[in-house]
Amino acid sequence: MIVRPRPHWLRLLFVWRGSILSQILPQLALTLALAVVVTLLHGQVLRWKVPMNFVPFSLIGLTLAIFLGFRNSTSYGRWWEARMLWGALLIDCRAAVRQALTLAEGGGEARVLALRLIALVHALRHQLRGTDPAADLARLLPAAEAQRVMAARYRPAMLLLMAGEWLRDLRAQGRAEAAIVPALEGPLDRIGAAIGGCERLANTPIPFTYSVIIHRTIYLYCLLLPFGLVDAIGPMTPVIVVLVAYTFFALEALGSEIEEPFGEAPNDLALDAICWSIETSVRESIGDADWPPQPQPRDHVLT
Repeated sequence: MIVRPRPHWLRLLFVWRGSILSQILPQLALTLALAVVVTLLHGQVLRWKVPMNFVPFSLIGLTLAIFLGFRNSTSYGRWWEARMLWGALLIDCRAAVRQALTLAEGGGEARVLALRLIALVHALRHQLRGTDPAADLARLLPAAEAQRVMAARYRPAMLLLMAGEWLRDLRAQGRAEAAIVPALEGPLDRIGAAIGGCERLANTPIPFTYSVIIHRTIYLYCLLLPFGLVDAIGPMTPVIVVLVAYTFFALEALGSEIEEPFGEAPNDLALDAICWSIETSVRESIGDADWPPQPQPRDHVLT
Protein backbone atom coordinates (compact mmCIF):
# COMPACT_ATOMS: atom_id res chain seq x y z
CA MET A 1 0.00 0.00 0.00
CA ILE A 2 1.27 3.46 -0.92
CA VAL A 3 1.68 5.59 2.22
CA ARG A 4 2.87 9.15 1.64
CA PRO A 5 1.58 12.71 1.97
CA ARG A 6 -0.11 13.97 -1.15
CA PRO A 7 2.61 15.75 -3.17
CA HIS A 8 2.33 19.22 -4.63
CA TRP A 9 0.23 19.24 -7.81
CA LEU A 10 3.30 19.75 -10.01
CA ARG A 11 5.30 17.00 -8.32
CA LEU A 12 2.30 14.68 -8.54
CA LEU A 13 2.62 14.77 -12.32
CA PHE A 14 6.00 13.06 -12.10
CA VAL A 15 5.38 10.50 -9.32
CA TRP A 16 6.67 7.09 -10.39
CA ARG A 17 6.23 4.69 -7.47
CA GLY A 18 2.72 3.25 -7.41
CA SER A 19 1.68 5.00 -10.62
CA ILE A 20 1.42 1.76 -12.67
CA LEU A 21 3.58 3.45 -15.32
CA SER A 22 6.41 0.97 -14.93
CA GLN A 23 4.02 -1.88 -15.80
CA ILE A 24 2.66 -0.33 -18.98
CA LEU A 25 5.79 1.27 -20.45
CA PRO A 26 6.30 -1.52 -23.05
CA GLN A 27 2.71 -1.16 -24.28
CA LEU A 28 3.04 2.62 -24.44
CA ALA A 29 6.34 2.34 -26.35
CA LEU A 30 4.74 -0.03 -28.87
CA THR A 31 1.74 2.25 -29.30
CA LEU A 32 3.96 5.32 -29.73
CA ALA A 33 6.15 3.57 -32.30
CA LEU A 34 3.13 2.47 -34.32
CA ALA A 35 1.59 5.95 -34.16
CA VAL A 36 4.85 7.53 -35.39
CA VAL A 37 5.06 5.07 -38.30
CA VAL A 38 1.40 5.64 -39.24
CA THR A 39 1.91 9.41 -39.11
CA LEU A 40 5.03 9.30 -41.28
CA LEU A 41 3.30 7.08 -43.84
CA HIS A 42 0.12 9.19 -43.73
CA GLY A 43 -2.08 6.26 -42.77
CA GLN A 44 -0.84 3.92 -45.48
CA VAL A 45 0.06 0.23 -45.14
CA LEU A 46 2.03 -1.27 -48.06
CA ARG A 47 0.96 1.70 -50.24
CA TRP A 48 -2.67 1.09 -49.36
CA LYS A 49 -4.48 3.94 -47.66
CA VAL A 50 -6.46 2.92 -44.55
CA PRO A 51 -9.58 5.13 -44.74
CA MET A 52 -10.68 5.74 -41.14
CA ASN A 53 -11.89 8.71 -39.12
CA PHE A 54 -12.43 9.43 -35.43
CA VAL A 55 -16.22 8.79 -35.36
CA PRO A 56 -16.16 5.01 -34.66
CA PHE A 57 -13.38 5.57 -32.15
CA SER A 58 -15.54 8.06 -30.28
CA LEU A 59 -18.37 5.52 -30.00
CA ILE A 60 -16.11 2.60 -29.09
CA GLY A 61 -14.07 4.73 -26.67
CA LEU A 62 -17.18 5.77 -24.76
CA THR A 63 -18.35 2.17 -24.44
CA LEU A 64 -14.87 1.02 -23.47
CA ALA A 65 -14.63 3.71 -20.80
CA ILE A 66 -17.92 2.53 -19.29
CA PHE A 67 -16.74 -1.09 -19.19
CA LEU A 68 -13.39 -0.08 -17.69
CA GLY A 69 -15.17 1.99 -15.05
CA PHE A 70 -17.34 -0.99 -14.15
CA ARG A 71 -14.29 -3.27 -14.02
CA ASN A 72 -12.38 -0.89 -11.77
CA SER A 73 -15.40 -0.40 -9.51
CA THR A 74 -15.65 -4.16 -9.13
CA SER A 75 -11.92 -4.45 -8.38
CA TYR A 76 -12.05 -1.62 -5.85
CA GLY A 77 -15.10 -3.23 -4.25
CA ARG A 78 -13.05 -6.39 -3.70
CA TRP A 79 -10.15 -4.34 -2.28
CA TRP A 80 -12.41 -2.44 0.08
CA GLU A 81 -14.23 -5.57 1.22
CA ALA A 82 -10.86 -7.17 2.01
CA ARG A 83 -9.92 -4.11 4.07
CA MET A 84 -13.22 -4.28 5.95
CA LEU A 85 -12.67 -7.97 6.71
CA TRP A 86 -9.22 -7.27 8.16
CA GLY A 87 -10.68 -4.37 10.13
CA ALA A 88 -13.24 -6.79 11.55
CA LEU A 89 -10.42 -9.17 12.53
CA LEU A 90 -8.75 -6.36 14.47
CA ILE A 91 -11.98 -5.46 16.28
CA ASP A 92 -12.97 -9.02 17.13
CA CYS A 93 -9.52 -10.12 18.29
CA ARG A 94 -9.48 -7.21 20.70
CA ALA A 95 -13.05 -7.94 21.80
CA ALA A 96 -12.33 -11.64 22.42
CA VAL A 97 -9.30 -10.92 24.61
CA ARG A 98 -11.07 -8.09 26.44
CA GLN A 99 -14.00 -10.34 27.26
CA ALA A 100 -11.65 -13.11 28.36
CA LEU A 101 -10.00 -10.67 30.76
CA THR A 102 -13.18 -9.11 32.14
CA LEU A 103 -15.84 -11.85 32.01
CA ALA A 104 -13.94 -15.05 32.77
CA GLU A 105 -12.97 -15.79 36.36
CA GLY A 106 -9.37 -14.83 37.08
CA GLY A 107 -8.82 -13.58 33.57
CA GLY A 108 -9.32 -17.07 32.18
CA GLU A 109 -5.67 -17.44 31.20
CA ALA A 110 -6.32 -14.87 28.50
CA ARG A 111 -2.71 -14.97 27.38
CA VAL A 112 -3.28 -18.40 25.80
CA LEU A 113 -6.23 -17.11 23.82
CA ALA A 114 -4.40 -13.90 22.88
CA LEU A 115 -1.39 -15.70 21.43
CA ARG A 116 -3.61 -18.12 19.50
CA LEU A 117 -5.53 -15.24 17.94
CA ILE A 118 -2.33 -13.39 17.08
CA ALA A 119 -1.01 -16.56 15.48
CA LEU A 120 -4.31 -16.85 13.59
CA VAL A 121 -4.01 -13.48 11.87
CA HIS A 122 -0.39 -14.16 10.90
CA ALA A 123 -1.37 -17.61 9.60
CA LEU A 124 -4.16 -16.05 7.55
CA ARG A 125 -1.76 -13.50 6.07
CA HIS A 126 0.64 -16.26 5.07
CA GLN A 127 -2.16 -18.39 3.63
CA LEU A 128 -3.47 -15.53 1.49
CA ARG A 129 0.03 -14.71 0.22
CA GLY A 130 1.20 -18.29 -0.18
CA THR A 131 4.12 -17.89 2.24
CA ASP A 132 5.44 -20.04 5.08
CA PRO A 133 4.05 -19.23 8.57
CA ALA A 134 6.48 -21.49 10.47
CA ALA A 135 8.60 -18.65 11.90
CA ASP A 136 5.61 -16.69 13.22
CA LEU A 137 3.98 -19.79 14.68
CA ALA A 138 7.21 -20.84 16.40
CA ARG A 139 7.58 -17.51 18.19
CA LEU A 140 3.93 -17.32 19.26
CA LEU A 141 2.94 -20.88 20.18
CA PRO A 142 4.38 -23.77 22.18
CA ALA A 143 6.16 -26.30 20.02
CA ALA A 144 3.36 -28.88 20.20
CA GLU A 145 0.71 -26.36 19.19
CA ALA A 146 2.85 -24.96 16.38
CA GLN A 147 3.42 -28.47 15.05
CA ARG A 148 -0.31 -29.18 15.18
CA VAL A 149 -1.08 -26.03 13.21
CA MET A 150 1.64 -26.68 10.62
CA ALA A 151 0.20 -30.14 10.02
CA ALA A 152 -3.18 -28.63 9.10
CA ARG A 153 -4.13 -27.64 5.57
CA TYR A 154 -6.21 -24.63 6.66
CA ARG A 155 -4.10 -23.21 9.45
CA PRO A 156 -6.25 -20.20 10.39
CA ALA A 157 -9.25 -22.52 10.78
CA MET A 158 -7.18 -24.82 13.01
CA LEU A 159 -6.15 -21.89 15.19
CA LEU A 160 -9.78 -20.79 15.43
CA LEU A 161 -10.64 -24.32 16.57
CA MET A 162 -7.90 -24.08 19.20
CA ALA A 163 -9.35 -20.77 20.40
CA GLY A 164 -12.69 -22.55 20.74
CA GLU A 165 -10.98 -25.33 22.69
CA TRP A 166 -9.66 -22.70 25.09
CA LEU A 167 -13.24 -21.60 25.73
CA ARG A 168 -14.38 -25.21 26.13
CA ASP A 169 -11.66 -25.89 28.72
CA LEU A 170 -12.54 -22.69 30.54
CA ARG A 171 -16.17 -23.79 30.76
CA ALA A 172 -15.20 -27.30 31.86
CA GLN A 173 -13.09 -25.85 34.69
CA GLY A 174 -16.05 -23.82 35.93
CA ARG A 175 -14.27 -20.52 35.30
CA ALA A 176 -16.90 -19.22 32.89
CA GLU A 177 -20.62 -19.17 33.68
CA ALA A 178 -22.92 -20.64 31.05
CA ALA A 179 -24.61 -17.26 30.66
CA ILE A 180 -21.42 -15.57 29.45
CA VAL A 181 -20.31 -18.31 27.06
CA PRO A 182 -22.33 -16.86 24.13
CA ALA A 183 -20.65 -13.48 24.68
CA LEU A 184 -17.22 -15.13 24.58
CA GLU A 185 -18.19 -17.20 21.55
CA GLY A 186 -19.50 -14.22 19.55
CA PRO A 187 -16.13 -12.71 18.56
CA LEU A 188 -14.82 -16.14 17.59
CA ASP A 189 -17.80 -16.66 15.26
CA ARG A 190 -17.17 -13.30 13.62
CA ILE A 191 -13.47 -14.09 13.23
CA GLY A 192 -14.47 -17.30 11.46
CA ALA A 193 -16.74 -15.29 9.13
CA ALA A 194 -13.88 -12.89 8.34
CA ILE A 195 -11.55 -15.80 7.54
CA GLY A 196 -14.15 -17.27 5.21
CA GLY A 197 -14.66 -13.90 3.53
CA CYS A 198 -10.93 -13.54 2.85
CA GLU A 199 -10.76 -17.07 1.45
CA ARG A 200 -13.73 -16.32 -0.80
CA LEU A 201 -12.04 -13.24 -2.24
CA ALA A 202 -8.73 -15.05 -2.68
CA ASN A 203 -10.30 -18.09 -4.36
CA THR A 204 -12.89 -16.34 -6.56
CA PRO A 205 -11.27 -13.89 -8.99
CA ILE A 206 -13.15 -11.76 -11.50
CA PRO A 207 -14.22 -14.07 -14.40
CA PHE A 208 -11.27 -14.53 -16.74
CA THR A 209 -13.28 -14.13 -19.94
CA TYR A 210 -14.41 -10.68 -18.83
CA SER A 211 -10.79 -9.61 -18.41
CA VAL A 212 -9.83 -11.07 -21.80
CA ILE A 213 -12.58 -9.16 -23.62
CA ILE A 214 -11.57 -5.83 -22.08
CA HIS A 215 -7.87 -6.52 -22.65
CA ARG A 216 -8.30 -7.35 -26.34
CA THR A 217 -10.61 -4.41 -26.96
CA ILE A 218 -8.19 -1.93 -25.36
CA TYR A 219 -5.26 -3.16 -27.45
CA LEU A 220 -7.21 -3.18 -30.72
CA TYR A 221 -8.56 0.28 -29.98
CA CYS A 222 -5.15 1.79 -29.15
CA LEU A 223 -3.38 0.13 -32.09
CA LEU A 224 -6.00 1.25 -34.63
CA LEU A 225 -6.45 4.74 -33.16
CA PRO A 226 -3.57 6.34 -35.15
CA PHE A 227 -5.32 5.48 -38.42
CA GLY A 228 -8.43 7.33 -37.27
CA LEU A 229 -6.60 10.47 -36.14
CA VAL A 230 -3.77 10.96 -38.62
CA ASP A 231 -5.85 12.71 -41.30
CA ALA A 232 -7.46 15.04 -38.77
CA ILE A 233 -4.55 16.08 -36.52
CA GLY A 234 -1.45 15.02 -38.47
CA PRO A 235 1.83 15.34 -36.54
CA MET A 236 0.03 15.49 -33.19
CA THR A 237 -1.27 11.94 -33.68
CA PRO A 238 1.47 10.16 -31.65
CA VAL A 239 0.97 12.54 -28.70
CA ILE A 240 -2.78 12.11 -28.52
CA VAL A 241 -2.57 8.36 -29.09
CA VAL A 242 -0.09 7.93 -26.21
CA LEU A 243 -2.28 10.01 -23.87
CA VAL A 244 -5.36 7.93 -24.69
CA ALA A 245 -3.39 4.67 -24.46
CA TYR A 246 -1.91 5.68 -21.10
CA THR A 247 -5.40 6.20 -19.70
CA PHE A 248 -6.77 2.87 -20.90
CA PHE A 249 -3.65 0.78 -20.20
CA ALA A 250 -3.24 2.30 -16.71
CA LEU A 251 -6.87 1.75 -15.73
CA GLU A 252 -6.70 -1.87 -16.88
CA ALA A 253 -3.42 -2.47 -15.01
CA LEU A 254 -4.76 -0.85 -11.84
CA GLY A 255 -7.92 -2.94 -11.94
CA SER A 256 -5.87 -6.11 -12.39
CA GLU A 257 -3.62 -5.18 -9.44
CA ILE A 258 -6.26 -4.35 -6.85
CA GLU A 259 -8.66 -7.16 -7.76
CA GLU A 260 -6.28 -9.45 -5.81
CA PRO A 261 -5.84 -7.29 -2.67
CA PHE A 262 -3.78 -9.69 -0.54
CA GLY A 263 -0.49 -9.59 -2.47
CA GLU A 264 2.56 -7.39 -2.04
CA ALA A 265 2.12 -5.05 -4.99
CA PRO A 266 2.32 -1.30 -4.25
CA ASN A 267 -1.47 -0.87 -4.22
CA ASP A 268 -2.36 -4.05 -2.31
CA LEU A 269 -3.33 -4.15 1.37
CA ALA A 270 -0.58 -3.67 3.93
CA LEU A 271 -1.18 -6.99 5.69
CA ASP A 272 2.17 -6.93 7.51
CA ALA A 273 1.25 -3.59 9.09
CA ILE A 274 -2.30 -4.72 9.92
CA CYS A 275 -1.02 -7.89 11.59
CA TRP A 276 1.46 -5.80 13.58
CA SER A 277 -1.38 -3.54 14.77
CA ILE A 278 -3.45 -6.53 15.86
CA GLU A 279 -0.52 -8.18 17.63
CA THR A 280 0.63 -5.10 19.50
CA SER A 281 -2.84 -4.04 20.62
CA VAL A 282 -3.71 -7.55 21.84
CA ARG A 283 -0.35 -7.95 23.59
CA GLU A 284 -0.80 -4.60 25.29
CA SER A 285 -4.17 -5.64 26.68
CA ILE A 286 -2.59 -8.65 28.43
CA GLY A 287 0.34 -6.60 29.71
CA ASP A 288 2.89 -8.02 27.29
CA ALA A 289 5.38 -5.58 25.77
CA ASP A 290 7.29 -8.16 23.71
CA TRP A 291 6.38 -6.62 20.38
CA PRO A 292 7.94 -7.31 16.98
CA PRO A 293 9.48 -4.38 15.08
CA GLN A 294 6.95 -2.14 13.39
CA PRO A 295 6.88 -2.54 9.59
CA GLN A 296 8.26 0.55 7.85
CA PRO A 297 7.49 1.83 4.36
CA ARG A 298 10.11 1.15 1.72
CA ASP A 299 10.04 3.71 -1.10
CA HIS A 300 6.63 4.80 0.26
CA VAL A 301 5.28 1.22 0.00
CA LEU A 302 4.02 -0.52 3.14
CA THR A 303 3.40 -4.26 2.77
